[in-house]
Amino acid sequence: MGDSALISVGLPVALAIIMFGLGLSLQVDDFRRVARSPRAVVVALSLQVLVLPVIAFGLVLGFGLDPLLAVGVMLLAASPGGTTANLFSHLFHGDVALNVTLTAINSVLAAFTIPLITNLAIGYFDADGELGLQVGKVLQVIAIVLVPVVLGMLVRSRRPALAARSDKPVRVFSIVVLVVVAVGALLGERENLADYVRQVGLVTAIFCAASLSLGYAGARLLRLDRAQAVASSMEVGIHNTTVALTIALSVLGSTEVAIPSAVYSIIMYVFATGFGFLVTRGARSPRGREPAHAG
Repeated sequence: MGDSALISVGLPVALAIIMFGLGLSLQVDDFRRVARSPRAVVVALSLQVLVLPVIAFGLVLGFGLDPLLAVGVMLLAASPGGTTANLFSHLFHGDVALNVTLTAINSVLAAFTIPLITNLAIGYFDADGELGLQVGKVLQVIAIVLVPVVLGMLVRSRRPALAARSDKPVRVFSIVVLVVVAVGALLGERENLADYVRQVGLVTAIFCAASLSLGYAGARLLRLDRAQAVASSMEVGIHNTTVALTIALSVLGSTEVAIPSAVYSIIMYVFATGFGFLVTRGARSPRGREPAHAG
């Protein structure tokens, strides 16, 4: 995919800008809100951090994926919820404040859970020995995921007007980078693309449907209201695939590891839209009444 310098330098820089933009939309109160709604946060984060990797692992074993594709699916499962989850939650009457809180916590957790889960997957599937996230690479992940978020939050606290003006341009930039990287990763492996899509297309589709359904059903089973359940489903189902793609391409140096995230980045928006309409229609039944939602 393109020039190696573009991947090794340009892509991490682009992701750092995206994570900085994410930080511009967050404030310390987003973390404090956990104390006011701890159950909703714990439910969504437990599903995302603990249950999703287990589901992904089961799918990878069940479909017998090649080692590098298997690592790619596990990296995808470890990646945090995407910022677009906030938008989808808003569109389908979810608790957007909960999404913002989850995004804030996720952006911190991901810097540590991604290296942990990815290294476990590399070891288990006996992937290329050079692929491991050694200490230097783990620090690189933390640097491109966590540090820009903290810097963005600092700017937001001191220059709120600048943060507000930057929000839309950074969101547009995020979408452009995701599209370019996803398409580039797919084109870079175009000779093997049909085979890869045959191998991971169904896996990623099942994983996406399971993530959205689990986020919603798990929240409802644990007696969260519908707005919180919608927020949970979008946070669990919509991943920050730009993070996964950047780590696969620039940190691990493997296009094949990036393929599951590239395919998922297309599937998740289609599935999230369909799922949102499905649960919203259910809430508008004669007996249903839309609950109030934050945001």
